[in-house]
Amino acid sequence: MAPRPEEAGGGAGGAASAPPRGPGREMAAVLVGGSGRAVREAVRRSAVRSPASGCWGCASAGKRYLLTEEDIKLQEFQQMKVAIRNQLHSNKDQYFKNIKEKLKKNGIILKNELKNLLHLCQTSSDVELARKVIYRYHEQNGITALHNFKFGPLFMRLCYELDLERPAVELIKDQNLHGFFSDSTSFHILMTMLFKKGHFESALEVLVEMKKQGIPFNKETYLLAVAICYKLDSPESSKITVRLLEEAQLKGDTVPLRAYCFAVATALKQNDVAQAKFYCSQIMRTENKLYNNLKVLVQLRSGLLKEVINTLEAAVEVDIPPFVKRTEFSEQVLTAVREKMEENPDLSVKLGNIYTRLQTSGRITMCTLEDMLFQIPSSKKTTAKLLNQKQLGYQSANPLWSNLLLE
Repeated sequence: MAPRPEEAGGGAGGAASAPPRGPGREMAAVLVGGSGRAVREAVRRSAVRSPASGCWGCASAGKRYLLTEEDIKLQEFQQMKVAIRNQLHSNKDQYFKNIKEKLKKNGIILKNELKNLLHLCQTSSDVELARKVIYRYHEQNGITALHNFKFGPLFMRLCYELDLERPAVELIKDQNLHGFFSDSTSFHILMTMLFKKGHFESALEVLVEMKKQGIPFNKETYLLAVAICYKLDSPESSKITVRLLEEAQLKGDTVPLRAYCFAVATALKQNDVAQAKFYCSQIMRTENKLYNNLKVLVQLRSGLLKEVINTLEAAVEVDIPPFVKRTEFSEQVLTAVREKMEENPDLSVKLGNIYTRLQTSGRITMCTLEDMLFQIPSSKKTTAKLLNQKQLGYQSANPLWSNLLLE
């Protein structure tokens, strides 16, 4: 039984410097079994690998997304900050003074006091005070109080808003706060923040920490995890992807289509065409644009040139109503196909005819496969407006797709 892609209809079973590297790598066994060697190697090789010449199109300057506002709920958090500030008549200084006095006198920190404090923080020094209050609150109340209200996501949204990944990583890994970050959302927000900054190694360590703490994985976790491994781009990170999806299979967890697409791309970048073909076979929603472009690329890399022609031909010949969006193919992928087809004159002529028909019907896009991988699904584009405004993307780190397309 394969893990169920979300689109197949299955339900879930659920600009600062890089932060310091903690013991996360030593916990690799949690993700891949055996020793921690695989994750350490994934991190080491991704750090020392020389970038390949060229990149996969013009994606290096574009924004990249994994989770959206709908997932992170940053806008909701910011609206609440305004409401609480107004409720306290903008008297932040006095409120902070009272909290500091309570800390000094070892007074009891109430739930609403911590909640208000997290919504009033505006600077890194404010967050430092919030850290002290969090430790005091957790010391006084333990895990039992957290069943009523989860502060973990609030703190992570605050760090996300203020671009402070260091305190976020330190607190989520601190055993003294065990149980404080007892939800997947806290880990997802932090991994997203690290990912957009290009700190893929640290993001992997947070994923390991999440597993170590026994937080159940859900579809967002699998998407983040496979995307992180895609960016690490090493044999070891590819193995982690395999093991993660195997675990999803055993549990019957829902795996999003995008996660499978990242897995296909990761396998192709590692020249593991057989694994890429297997991942393609797990995708049920085959009308997806990204899937069809990856499918062509997998067929091309497998040397199945006639199948490539059949796939493209089927796409142009299918009778689709005008109001239904048609599958588009990347100019970049078609260029790679054209170069490969030069070895076979007959197929090259067929491709030329298909290309003309695709071009005439407006079904050739300048989007690269890298663009497509990180494109927000159409159902989430409206809610992503805030993320666009906040520029919550990252600049891709020299992807190796020009080599991939040509091999």
